Amino acid sequence: MRQYKCLNNQRFEHNEFALVPLRDEDQFSIMQWRNEQIYHLRQAKSLTEYDQKNYFDNVVSKLFEQEKPSQVLFSFLKNGECIGYGGLVYINWIDQNAEISFIMDTACEKDFFDYHWSNYLTLIQQVAFREIGFHKIFTYAFDLRPHLYNMLLKNDFIEEARLKEHCNFEGKFIDVLIHTKYADLSTKS
Repeated sequence: MRQYKCLNNQRFEHNEFALVPLRDEDQFSIMQWRNEQIYHLRQAKSLTEYDQKNYFDNVVSKLFEQEKPSQVLFSFLKNGECIGYGGLVYINWIDQNAEISFIMDTACEKDFFDYHWSNYLTLIQQVAFREIGFHKIFTYAFDLRPHLYNMLLKNDFIEEARLKEHCNFEGKFIDVLIHTKYADLSTKS
């Protein structure tokens, strides 16, 4: 297993779930999920196997060598099987904040989204607050998936901003929502 220089712990567990540093073996499943769910991602076109391999070889591999990488990505495992991936992206080490990124196996979305998303949020907070010591984490999401925001609110995130008609989606301008959670003393100890 590869290790991030910026983390003392490399594995984070909650219930039957775990986050481990992003594994090469998961790259083509991730590519498939990203292509299937492109409508809600900041991804301009479908990925090819060449694109994905190039990204893993030239971007992901270098993240592990950096003291302060721009992103810290994980494979999201359920009972040892990869069912998603995500991490902290657009990291601002000076201001101690990062955006949360997450995508799960498309087959899990309909029936298990809330359960998996909530467990993922618990794990990524362990990384961001307890392990790294960030001040805040946030999501930046197109206003397309109301169930996403309900689970953020249930997990004590606040809707910090709504950027009105911020993105052009299929010829229509839509809002972007930013939900934030701040570190507190209980998460840092």
